Amino acid sequence: MSTLDQKINEHFPGLVVRKDLVKTVKGNAIVPSYVLEYLLGQYCATSDEATIQTGIETVKEILAKHYVHRNEAGLVRSNIKEKGRYKVIDKISVALNEKTDAYEAQFSNLGIKKVLVDSGTVKAHPKLLVSGVWCIADIEYVFSEDQNASPWILSTLKPIQLSHFDYDAYVAARQQFSTDEWIDLLIQSIGFNPDMFGKRSKLLQLLRLVPFCERNYNLIELGPKGTGKSHVYSEFSPHGILVSGGEVTVPKLFVNNSSGKIGLVGYWDCVAFDEFAGKQKRVDKALVDIMKNYMANKSFSRGVETLGAEASMVFVGNTRHTVPYMLKHSDLFDELPDKFYDSAFLDRIHFYIPGWEVDIIRGEMFSDGYGFVVDYLAEILRSMRNYDYSDQYKEHFTLSSDISTRDRDGINKTFSGLMKILFPQGGATREEVEEVLRFAIEGRKRVKDQLQRIDTTYGEVRFSYHDQQGQERLVTTLEEEEYPGYYHQTVSTPDDGGVEPEPTADVKGVEPKEPYSPEPVLEEKHLTFQENQKGISFDGLFGPYLKGASKITVTDPYIRLFYQIRNFMEFLEAIVKNKAEEDEVAVHLVSVRDEFKGDLQDESFEKIQESARTVGIDFTWEFDESGTIHARHIVTDHGWKISLDRGLDIFQHYEMNETFAFANRLQQFRSSKAFEVTFIKV
Repeated sequence: MSTLDQKINEHFPGLVVRKDLVKTVKGNAIVPSYVLEYLLGQYCATSDEATIQTGIETVKEILAKHYVHRNEAGLVRSNIKEKGRYKVIDKISVALNEKTDAYEAQFSNLGIKKVLVDSGTVKAHPKLLVSGVWCIADIEYVFSEDQNASPWILSTLKPIQLSHFDYDAYVAARQQFSTDEWIDLLIQSIGFNPDMFGKRSKLLQLLRLVPFCERNYNLIELGPKGTGKSHVYSEFSPHGILVSGGEVTVPKLFVNNSSGKIGLVGYWDCVAFDEFAGKQKRVDKALVDIMKNYMANKSFSRGVETLGAEASMVFVGNTRHTVPYMLKHSDLFDELPDKFYDSAFLDRIHFYIPGWEVDIIRGEMFSDGYGFVVDYLAEILRSMRNYDYSDQYKEHFTLSSDISTRDRDGINKTFSGLMKILFPQGGATREEVEEVLRFAIEGRKRVKDQLQRIDTTYGEVRFSYHDQQGQERLVTTLEEEEYPGYYHQTVSTPDDGGVEPEPTADVKGVEPKEPYSPEPVLEEKHLTFQENQKGISFDGLFGPYLKGASKITVTDPYIRLFYQIRNFMEFLEAIVKNKAEEDEVAVHLVSVRDEFKGDLQDESFEKIQESARTVGIDFTWEFDESGTIHARHIVTDHGWKISLDRGLDIFQHYEMNETFAFANRLQQFRSSKAFEVTFIKV
């Protein structure tokens, strides 16, 4: 186990589980992760390997015996008849039969209906009345001559949910972890390997949890397919429900006026709409109108009566176009159905998760470390809905007076939710508070900036905040940094004489979006890049400063592992692109010999040296024997020093072995880490 895993088991004994076990026990059982982890939490919540293996077998046996597969439902019904009583794991929903004045249960996979349920059970578990709950139930079979009587009798019913938890113990244990350790624990709890994500990417993943701990929180995430947008809402918590965007009606979501039955928002903490995007989807305008009222006022009308609810709303959908395409031709809400492409509706959204920043899920991204049993974390998050952390930045910062009440609400709710998740114990530093605040402002700014493109009645807003000294700090979105020429334009149709902006020159090491003619001006400067920024390449970043050099020295102690050596090879490619074919350039690398893989370094460098000769590069290297060098920089013999805080290691993990991935072929399609570069004239 890693040091973090040991610490997790020490401070949360019996409440964590090894995350790779879910796949081990799932087999072909079509059940949410929280059901499986509930069982694993009963038998495998330990770090003892022997106990884990025994527990795995127990859970597999329980699933084999009691989980009902639809194609085996007949066999299970026969078992119940022959044995008289049998335990099943199934999704159970309950409805009131007004003719008999009795509650009747329906078993989703088992295929039996009209099973009598007593009122006490329904009162204890009201969610049985809406869309069903996964349960462990004892079923009895007693045949009766009465044709109206069901032979199936529900003996006992236990929803698969945590029965109790100690919130104070949770907060006390949080204090034993650093902020980075805690974030990694939460990422492992979701099921991902934190080593595969940067800090910003981790926060984007955790933001998906805010609807579970913040009442009436409205969130949207649009992005490419395969990034796990809907996973959290279907698998993570028994308090959330994922519904198809096309299947929602006013009665199902809010209230059935004829029966008076309350819909999903009355029973669930979080209602998520899957496949929400799609211009051609038919949408009921009445649904949009009642949703607008609910998202703004937390209430909806039922005839003459107004009802309130606490459910958060989440909208997830796929985009078909790239971000620059959407910014050039429309806006970032471009994929929504026409009825939802409504400025009044969109203005009620508190945060827009940029789904294009989230990596497509790959096998190596899953964790085999320890994380909370998700049902435990789900109960913790639910209990946090009673707290409000939105004022915790006010002793350090104040929002700009330019920010409207609705913008302020969105920022405050996001800030509150993230602070609950990251710092339930309080005590966040000024820098940590500022990081969360900037993140919250950025997500609301992304909504408002797009609204200004859709509806010209929305005025410009300066999204900034002030510190205690009165210094203003402006917040920008990542797309604004990457595509300034398209981000700030007003989208116009071909008929109205709109003029597209001139493409911006490549002055930040960002790949030009369209060809431009002027040679870049070489000047001393300092550049800062955000995590997840794309469009960056060694050629665009360093190329102009390498052009004309005959000798280049690279000092970087971390050219050791394969991916680091590959980065260096790509740097040499940038040199080749920027030199005349008839010229030769001497490149000297100063690095540190790897303690365990020194032979691989030697072998790789020799291959690079041999290959480089054929293209006019004289490559040499040396290892610093002291092993103490920390500086990372590039020095040319024609007067430039490029200081690198991360060396050449500026890209996040990408599919290095995938031939058909553009991120593998072209650097500008990779997400970057956060890094800084300084160009100095010497």
